[in-house]
Amino acid sequence: MSQTHPNDFIVIKAKEDGVSVIGLTRGTDTRFHHSEKLDKGEVMIAQFTEHTSAIKIRGKALIQSSHGEMDTE
Repeated sequence: MSQTHPNDFIVIKAKEDGVSVIGLTRGTDTRFHHSEKLDKGEVMIAQFTEHTSAIKIRGKALIQSSHGEMDTE
């Protein structure tokens, strides 16, 4: 898996109401540290940081990053 650049970000566009975006921490114990709910049509721009190692998306959404575009199912 490639390393993320400090300025990497992803764009998340909700395709339905109630899409969850959850930030996960770095370190020996992975934990939730932030969550948002998006409604249909809302867009969130998220960035990986020294504290955020992963972003979990639950629900139907379009995700765009420097690595390409993906639809959740």
